[in-house]
Amino acid sequence: MNKTAKLLQWTYLILALLGAILPTLANIHFVIEYGPGFDLVRFIELANVNSASQSLSRDLFVASTAIFIWIISESKRLKMKNLWIVIVGTFTIAFAFSAPLFLYLRERRLAEINNEKLETS
Repeated sequence: MNKTAKLLQWTYLILALLGAILPTLANIHFVIEYGPGFDLVRFIELANVNSASQSLSRDLFVASTAIFIWIISESKRLKMKNLWIVIVGTFTIAFAFSAPLFLYLRERRLAEINNEKLETS
């Protein structure tokens, strides 16, 4: 594996960690402020409280839906393993975690396919 591919993998992995930590911290703050549990209805209301938050919420919804469809399609095409982690992570942690995690796993799979080609040549 070349240096650029390794750097790309590390970048995706770091972004996945940030995508898990930063939204989780915000969700903990939300529970502390609006608790005692995670009130999904209130969360959605607050995510749409003004035009700016509506824009961000709608942007995230459309983009994440499109990318999620691509994630499933691409993982099947590349015969990737452990897709369940990405799917579960999307709905239990954050899309900001699962999208870069998928990209990390995809880069690893592409490197694996490339190595297989080199071995058979």
